[in-house]
Amino acid sequence: MKILPAEFDGQSIRRVYDEDTETWWFSVIDVVQVLTQKADGLTARKYWNQLKRRLATEGSQLVTN
Repeated sequence: MKILPAEFDGQSIRRVYDEDTETWWFSVIDVVQVLTQKADGLTARKYWNQLKRRLATEGSQLVTN
């Protein structure tokens, strides 16, 4: 699989296309960085980690089994 960048609000978001399932996969960190307008990937990663902890505390399901 190849990483193919996409543009959103002038910023790059990494994505990969899985030909077997015909599915696009996007980098959560890149999406969080664009939506929260964070300056760098490390800050976006910390934001995502904190959000995952809060959602787990609330009992929200982040992935499907």
